[in-house]
Amino acid sequence: RLPQAFRVDVIREEEDTLEFDMVGIDAAIANAFRRILLAEVPTMAVEKVFVYNNTSIVQDEILAHRLGLIPIRADPRLFEYRNQGDQEGTEIDTLQFQLKIKCKRNPQAAKESSDPDELYLNHKVYSKHMTWVPLGNQTDLFPDADFRPVHDDILIALLRPGQEIDVLMHCVKGIGKDHAKFSPVATASYRLLPDITLLQPIEDEAAETLQKCFSPGVIEIQNINGKKVARVANARLDTFSREVFRHEGLKNLVRLARVRNHYIFSVESTGILPPDVLVTEAIKILMGKCQRFLNELDSVSME
Repeated sequence: RLPQAFRVDVIREEEDTLEFDMVGIDAAIANAFRRILLAEVPTMAVEKVFVYNNTSIVQDEILAHRLGLIPIRADPRLFEYRNQGDQEGTEIDTLQFQLKIKCKRNPQAAKESSDPDELYLNHKVYSKHMTWVPLGNQTDLFPDADFRPVHDDILIALLRPGQEIDVLMHCVKGIGKDHAKFSPVATASYRLLPDITLLQPIEDEAAETLQKCFSPGVIEIQNINGKKVARVANARLDTFSREVFRHEGLKNLVRLARVRNHYIFSVESTGILPPDVLVTEAIKILMGKCQRFLNELDSVSME
């Protein structure tokens, strides 16, 4: 079979999800692309937590771990990687956040109330309580910046009156290879396009049974000369349940296969960068790897 011309078709694009087809590529390239999305596209995440006070029941290490996993809305392309062994962050490689909150009793609470939301003030510590503290000249560098957690409603800890948390955080640029908190995607996966062939006409009751064997929308029933006839409407909706093979009368009438070089990618971003930006960044990284490989080959051949 002649090699198919490579093409990319965007099927569905929403705020944080993107579904697109890559047609005419090798499995190795598709997989390299998936792995780059998972582990090599950089983001900003909390790396160091300076604990000044923590009298909550959440231990310092657990608190630091939880803070590290909160996705931060900051474009990593605006920052440099921090140098190894660099203790103090600078404005070009670090974002600083502060979380300072203390729980108190609510003097207005009803006497007989037992609801913590009524009894206490600031007893739930959310990601919205994290505030950006500009370092150096960051206010001038990023005049329109709105550095903050992607979601405001991530619960970090629960407090009771008298307990408080006072921490300073340093966010740095990193990649998922080093720690999962730097991964820019919630999921990045691909599957091959299903290919369903009806080997002979399937009619009436058999057609209805066939329709029930597949996901909704895969098989449709048409009325031809007073007969119900099954046809494949949309194979991509199929989940490959193989249910059809449980029916003696149908299993030899249907062929299930996959289109070998048609990959359906789904990319779900954590919200730090839009999924289309992640895809273009992944392509740039893959191109960089190819270029580096070619340069290495050139240098070897010259020797």
